[in-house]
Amino acid sequence: MALSINEIKTGLTILVDDIVFMVIDSQHIKPGKGAAFCRAKLRNLKNNNVLERTFRGDEKIEEAYIEERKLQYQYSSGEMYHFMDNENYEDVAISQDGMGDKAKFLKDNIEVTAYYYKGDVLYVNLPNFVVYKIVHTEPGIKGDTAKSGTKPATIDSGAAIQVPLFVDVNDSIKVDTRTGSYVERVNQ
Repeated sequence: MALSINEIKTGLTILVDDIVFMVIDSQHIKPGKGAAFCRAKLRNLKNNNVLERTFRGDEKIEEAYIEERKLQYQYSSGEMYHFMDNENYEDVAISQDGMGDKAKFLKDNIEVTAYYYKGDVLYVNLPNFVVYKIVHTEPGIKGDTAKSGTKPATIDSGAAIQVPLFVDVNDSIKVDTRTGSYVERVNQ
């Protein structure tokens, strides 16, 4: 369905040159002289590139319908990550390019949200916060809780993150998967 420029708003998914974009920001401008237009900031859903585009008043924009599905991570083999669709129990394989940086935060049986366009996976979202166990870090020194500072640590998914000095091996911590940063230590 073709949209007019008045219908462009944040969060809308549209097709531009047969590529799916999500509108990040939009400004509707009505100059005193001339036709109205819309200046929009768009994010490519395949590779996360950001593009600025101006749409004139007479342009028709095609809306892209995105399907959202819950998948459960199973295993990886080579360059592919295998998930199980929670509705029909089918195996869904996503390439390393499709996963991007999020692959380092995958752990067994984690539930993710996949976004599909015409049967192809555009991108995958992990839960915002996930609990991991520290598998390797340098030992803390008595009194480190009073100082501020960080040290590198490896979590059970294999990712290396910065943690406070008081965190030790076998501690469980909450990690923000969007930024890859330590949030808090949790008791399990």
